[in-house]
Amino acid sequence: MYHKMETTRGWRTTVTPELAAFIAERDSVFLATSNALGQPYIQHRGGPKGFIRVLDEKTLAFADFAGNRQYITTGNLTENDRAFLFMMDYAHQRRFKIWGHARVVENDPDLINRLMPTGYDATPEQVMLFTIEAWDTNCHQHIPRMVNVALVADAIEHAERRIAELEAENAKLKQELAAKH
Repeated sequence: MYHKMETTRGWRTTVTPELAAFIAERDSVFLATSNALGQPYIQHRGGPKGFIRVLDEKTLAFADFAGNRQYITTGNLTENDRAFLFMMDYAHQRRFKIWGHARVVENDPDLINRLMPTGYDATPEQVMLFTIEAWDTNCHQHIPRMVNVALVADAIEHAERRIAELEAENAKLKQELAAKH
């Protein structure tokens, strides 16, 4: 199937509006790297929605926050810049795969400030720049449908407010009806 896709359509190699919109909604990504010997490693990166930014049609970037201090990804990128981003949207059963090259940018406070999400309580250590080589989507089959806890809490809060409004309206109508009889 991939051979057919490669020969008929080819890989998408630049950011499209569809990809940019998908990235803007992500609060989580998996970043895969490998060392010079090919030893693979995958690590989660997260932040508020939109923490990954589209800089141009071939470049993505994000502030890399202080974490577990293992620096395996950073170490791998000093030996091998090939990298892979895997982004999931469980609520809508969508996923995007992005192949490319990554590099760490240290000691660039202007770039870090430009990429740091406003109001996010994290310590940025460096920047990850990702150059897109190719990207693709997968079918939704077998992606479990899950939703973000914050979205569920917002929906419940909205429903509870609406129920309170309707109960108040109902009580008022009952009083008006009782006053007529």
